[in-house]
Amino acid sequence: MTTPPRSLASALFPVGLLLIAMASIQSGASLAKSMFPIVGAQGTTALRLIFASVIMLLLLRPWRAKLTAKSLRTVVIYGMALGGMNFLFYMSLRTVPLGIAVALEFTGPLAVAIYASRRAVDFLWIALAIIGLLLLIPMGEASSGIDWVGAAYALGAGVCWALYILFGQKAGNDNGVQTAALGVMIAALFVAPIGVVHAGTALLTPALIPIAIGVAILSTALPYTLEMVALTRLPARTFGTLMSIEPAFGAVSGLLFLHEHLSLAQWLAITCIILASVGATLTMRNESKPLVPAD
Repeated sequence: MTTPPRSLASALFPVGLLLIAMASIQSGASLAKSMFPIVGAQGTTALRLIFASVIMLLLLRPWRAKLTAKSLRTVVIYGMALGGMNFLFYMSLRTVPLGIAVALEFTGPLAVAIYASRRAVDFLWIALAIIGLLLLIPMGEASSGIDWVGAAYALGAGVCWALYILFGQKAGNDNGVQTAALGVMIAALFVAPIGVVHAGTALLTPALIPIAIGVAILSTALPYTLEMVALTRLPARTFGTLMSIEPAFGAVSGLLFLHEHLSLAQWLAITCIILASVGATLTMRNESKPLVPAD
């Protein structure tokens, strides 16, 4: 029997969901930045993860997961990586434009993709990524380069993203989608004390609560749900290729909502990193799994 051809609508549906998910994540990051003057990046991260954990607790009911001592250790590391990724990414947004922060953070999953393949052609993607990073590094007083500390935070978020992928895959094999809820809960427990120490009672500001819930929905609950649906309808390679354009979504979101204008060199740097990620995904071995972002 032959498989009936898919209609154009059914083929475009998961692509549309993924594009909406990326737009949602970056819009949520733009909204989160508006909270920085009141509770800082630390408090914003804490509020986002706390509300996101409550939402995912109700939706996914993670208490049904069956954990062994080994799987619990994996989930804890996964959750701490998730918390560190969110915390460091928001810390970078204090001084780095959104699109550049996403591009720098994307070096984490890019490194995982290249490591998973390790073929000669990967040197081309490595070279493109390095060119992109060099274009973003401040070079002299007259340069329009980015803040060193902010860049370091974004690259640190990339390291956490790589750990999130590696340990998330292991944890997901044991408990599936409930792993995401467990990870967000652990991330909230990990980051919340930092936010409380930094922001104190400002976290209880009534006007912040609706914004924090909006950030939790836009940056976590909605995109995670859409990505899960898209994952079941797209080949892994197609999924990874589409996710590679997320830095562009970050740059556009920063421009539209935060009025962050990038120089030509910075747009070129983002393009280099996107091309490196697309290339690494397209040349990835078939057994490699897609890299699902969660910033």
